[in-house]
Amino acid sequence: MLIIGLTGSIATGKSTASSLLASPPYSLPIIDADLIARRVVEPGTPGYNAIVNYFGPTTPDLLLPAEEEDTSKDGNGKSGRQKQQQPLNRPALGRRVFGDSEERRRDRMILNKIVHPAVRWEIYKALAREYLRGSWAVVLDVPLLFESGMDLICGSVVVVGVRDPAVQMQRLRARDPHLSAEDAENRVRSQGDVRGKVARAEYRGGAVSSARGLAVWNDGDKADLEAELAKAMTLIRASSPRWWSWLLLLAPPLGVVVATWNVACNFMNRKSWDKMKREEKAKL
Repeated sequence: MLIIGLTGSIATGKSTASSLLASPPYSLPIIDADLIARRVVEPGTPGYNAIVNYFGPTTPDLLLPAEEEDTSKDGNGKSGRQKQQQPLNRPALGRRVFGDSEERRRDRMILNKIVHPAVRWEIYKALAREYLRGSWAVVLDVPLLFESGMDLICGSVVVVGVRDPAVQMQRLRARDPHLSAEDAENRVRSQGDVRGKVARAEYRGGAVSSARGLAVWNDGDKADLEAELAKAMTLIRASSPRWWSWLLLLAPPLGVVVATWNVACNFMNRKSWDKMKREEKAKL
């Protein structure tokens, strides 16, 4: 099974690309890290409890008002109401962790340490399910794909990017009008310059562009994005035909060898990238 890593930065169109890949003619299963991240911090989960314990004392608006739900009638035939646990106030938590200050970077690191392990475990379980179902490919939709190291398990990486940061900011504030200009800028910066992610993917693809790393530019409308995505998928399909996925499913030992080789190649590519970036910094 081919794992297609889909990434980008906030408001670059990654979610739109994901929805296109989930629809015909591709109809690929999507593993959305953002949706999983929401589930693992729902009230009552270990992630929720850890966030409340750490951020609650210093973030007064961390929790939203609790909702009440109807309970079954009691012995006297009277219906009762029971309060649910208070859900997280995500905008308040975002203001606490997004930004460039040392305090916000530290808080973001703490939040990531709470959320990322749980998300990673759920992703691995979802990948195993799709493999057993015989899926040709699965899309791993992760905003921080490179930063989390999840690119190591991907056979192909697609970065959705925009060339003009102003377009990115405009789209973000149109999508989330409650964000101030400062909040929007902090969120964009927290996910890194998307052009850096594009460079990372193209380096992964090699001197001659290959399906291992591709950029899909989303500076136009949805039709333009569909056309760019179609080009990328044509290359990806040619590099990993459906019959190859069936062969790996029917011969598990071969699948293990291929997966190990893929991880090893990606690891060596990452080391080469890191070395190149260190040498560039040394020249400054």
